Amino acid sequence: MKLPITGDALVGWAIPMGMIFGALLHRGAVTRYDVIVNQFRLRDFTVMKVMLTAIVVGGAGVLVLHGADLAAYHIKPANLLAVIAGGLLFGIGMVLYGYCPGTGIAAVATGAVDALVGVLGMLVGGMLYGLTYPWVRDHIETVWAMGKKRLPEVISLPDWAWMGGLAVVAVGFFLLLERKSASSQSASEG
Repeated sequence: MKLPITGDALVGWAIPMGMIFGALLHRGAVTRYDVIVNQFRLRDFTVMKVMLTAIVVGGAGVLVLHGADLAAYHIKPANLLAVIAGGLLFGIGMVLYGYCPGTGIAAVATGAVDALVGVLGMLVGGMLYGLTYPWVRDHIETVWAMGKKRLPEVISLPDWAWMGGLAVVAVGFFLLLERKSASSQSASEG
């Protein structure tokens, strides 16, 4: 009998795993306002490197766990207008705030007062979303609703090919950034 790595029995792992996640965000320097803002200015790609690494490692881990019947997918409906609107709102908020939600909370733990103000704003925004959700459900989530779909199903690729392609893109991006960084460094030294 295999023990699934999911469900209420593992809720207690949320706090220690969240603490580890926050420590790793801090160690990766993505709890610093200037690092986040410089990502949008295309001057510092630390955030992109951290996120791509997390996506590839986490995705591969989920793929392995699911393949071994140790975890189950919990697929949410693909409501494209809601995803696009939410992504735009998230992006605008991230640019104005200078943190994403995870890095903002981790920055609060480092003593960043500006991050605390943003976390309070996120709480207010979450409450406003909750109050307006019936309207969002009826007017936004119904547009371009695809049902419960995953990207590999939408583009008809096996899971392993999707993850492999994502890993290749990530490695290629990292190599490109390293080459650019090395050429910039040699130009400034010469």
